[in-house]
Amino acid sequence: MAEHRPQRPPRRPTAADGFLVVDKPAGLTSHDVVARCRRLAGTRKVGHAGTLDPMATGVLVVGVGRATRLLTYVVGADKAYEATIRLGVGTTTDDAEGEVVGTPGVADGVDPGVLERAVASLTGDIEQVPTTVSAIKVDGRRAYARVRAGEDVELAARPVTVSAFDVRAVRSGTADGVPVTDLDASVVVSSGTYVRALARDLGVALGTMGHLTALRRTRVGGYGLAGARTLDEMEAQADADGVLSTLSPADAARAAFEVRELTADESTALGYGQWVAPSGAEGTLAGIGPDGRLVALLEDTTRHGERLARPVLVLAPAG
Repeated sequence: MAEHRPQRPPRRPTAADGFLVVDKPAGLTSHDVVARCRRLAGTRKVGHAGTLDPMATGVLVVGVGRATRLLTYVVGADKAYEATIRLGVGTTTDDAEGEVVGTPGVADGVDPGVLERAVASLTGDIEQVPTTVSAIKVDGRRAYARVRAGEDVELAARPVTVSAFDVRAVRSGTADGVPVTDLDASVVVSSGTYVRALARDLGVALGTMGHLTALRRTRVGGYGLAGARTLDEMEAQADADGVLSTLSPADAARAAFEVRELTADESTALGYGQWVAPSGAEGTLAGIGPDGRLVALLEDTTRHGERLARPVLVLAPAG
């Protein structure tokens, strides 16, 4: 007798190349979000720019199809967060998901002037020791894997930029009998900055310990919550329309780069990987063709003494 196997759900139609700006819920890893987006988009060619911890919510930029090639240029964008920091308690992970390792408390609250100076010391260009339970590789293995295996891991400090660190509210109370102070803060940081480590270091600067109890990412570069959708909203849209909608590569690029409007000849040349007249601007530009498509990302470079714009990534090959 033949074994009965449950039928797999039909594969969804493949979504167009582009970006998805996802409002990630708490409790899911970034990998979980990518897996669900793969099912919704009907393709395995899906990736993300910038991991969010399971506890965190908010903006996760996901690329679909050929647009995944753009993600490399989004990963390095600055990021904005809304965070809640608890002073008086430290954890193994510097956030609420870790085990408590110390409860020095904050017996008399936090003096506003002392808090202001401590926050200022963690603003601007600083050296930050990443959270031990992080995805940073140490001798080829992720730091968190070494920690979970019982190893002692020491990570080197590295330069990061905290462009803004604004405390919006301060609340004192108790947690499990420990006097604590909770801070609601808005931060804008460079890629590679750990907001969990900011919470830890703020606690140390104030003579106690600290960890993160809530984190919501509100922006990655030019992609904000206003343009984000929840996974349920994306699924409902795909069900209603028959295919998951994406932000086109051109619109995705407009949100992240300055735009250079190309002529038809320039579009063809860049599509062949050829260099064109300089843009006269610093950094990476998005070259948009007359038909509205993203042709290439380009940068001005000097070659043989002549300033030209070279394609660093061709999205619309000629021919």
